Parts: sequence; structure tokens; C-alpha cells
Amino acid sequence: MPKYKNSFATPAHLEEEILDEAGKKIGTIRVKPVSILWKPKGQSKFFSVDLETFTKWIIDPKTRAAKTDS
Repeated sequence: MPKYKNSFATPAHLEEEILDEAGKKIGTIRVKPVSILWKPKGQSKFFSVDLETFTKWIIDPKTRAAKTDS
């Protein structure tokens, strides 16, 4: 396959605003390949946890996280 001069730029992370049932912003979640970040509404900096720590936490039975159907 030939080497191309141009390429598509892909985002380094995914970011979404989380809204409550009234449509008001609760905060922002950012997912990176190595970490999960959370910034509550009104805050200027993110809270961050590495992906390994998040993975251990979310599958721990104490969190009571449920598996989805999909």
C-alpha cells in the first residue's frame, strides 16, 4: 500500500457532557485510552483515574454495577 501525504486526524479522547433529567449540565466525562476523567459542573479541572484502577473498581461486586444487555 502506498504511503499517503495526508491522513485523517482522530481525537485523542472522547468527551461528553452529562445532563440531568431537566437538561441541566451535571458534568463532563472524558475517556482516554489510559484513563477516565470527570469534571463536575462549575469546576475547572478534571478528576482522573487510570484505566486499570477504574476497571478493578467497576467490576468489584461492592460497586453493585450491573452488566448491560448489549
